Amino acid sequence: MLNFIIKTHQKGTFYTQPHLFILNKGLNSGKPQKEPFTNSFVVIFKNEEDIENTYFIAYSLWKTKFWHQHLVGSVIPFLRLPDFKKEFFSKSKALMEEHEEHLKNVHTLKLLEQSEKRFNQNLNLINDMRRVILYRYCNR
Repeated sequence: MLNFIIKTHQKGTFYTQPHLFILNKGLNSGKPQKEPFTNSFVVIFKNEEDIENTYFIAYSLWKTKFWHQHLVGSVIPFLRLPDFKKEFFSKSKALMEEHEEHLKNVHTLKLLEQSEKRFNQNLNLINDMRRVILYRYCNR
């Protein structure tokens, strides 16, 4: 069972316990990150193991645009803290009930992230080589 506290992050606040930040403004609301956002909630945990499990739950909710239905505001949409707490707690509890399947999905997501990172590195190398060849060709 995950135990965590969700608060609004205050700029300049230092957290001693393990924590995770969740963006709360804009169309990317719900995006998790280890580094603080300007407008974010902070999820504080008792131990390090819970961060990884919760990170991938938050990541999957963000990627599937789950939070779009809870956004309010006409110009800059945002998530309200009570709505976020209620929905995040219930979703994380539901997703963690099938713990073995959750661990398998987390492992698969990590492998996909690694593959995506390698793919992007290869694309950058290809673009660098293209620039070198074009530079040599144009500077004869």
